[in-house]
Amino acid sequence: MPVPPADFGRLDTLLISANAGDEDAYRQFLHEAANILRGFARRRAPAGASGYDPEDLVQEILMAVHVKRHTWREGEPVAPWLFAIARYKAIDAYRRHGRRVNLDIADFTDKLADPANAPTANRLDVTKALRLLGGRQRVVVSALSLEGRSVGETAKRLGVTEGAVRVAFHRGLASIAAKFRQA
Repeated sequence: MPVPPADFGRLDTLLISANAGDEDAYRQFLHEAANILRGFARRRAPAGASGYDPEDLVQEILMAVHVKRHTWREGEPVAPWLFAIARYKAIDAYRRHGRRVNLDIADFTDKLADPANAPTANRLDVTKALRLLGGRQRVVVSALSLEGRSVGETAKRLGVTEGAVRVAFHRGLASIAAKFRQA
């Protein structure tokens, strides 16, 4: 059965009555809004998305409308408010269903670098980098990076807060990175 053209003025009137407590008006508002939103949902269907059902999107939008109906300002048109909610829900649905691409990694093994041949920093390189640091930064970076200690252990050992350890660690790494960029 074809859906008649949307009467957004009628939606405004229905939502005003619904917000005043008229349950029948609210039921009619949701029914008419759902009819309008079905077309919106079909047009926004992610291409090639398996498991995507436009009716699921319509129901998500209607639930959000129900939860957010107090945010609609009486006297303003319902349509922009309704479609703003619909757009956000469509974006969420698109993220869930429309942007996944599944590829078999075996198809790319000849193009991927072998991790066993990837360059790694040896202990001598790390020790040289640590020499660039002074005081607490050196101790913190060494404890967390080389010794494998936790932030809590390091903080207790140095008698400082965990926040101070995190700050020293990040500043130390930033300092090392800056010095290597200069070289």
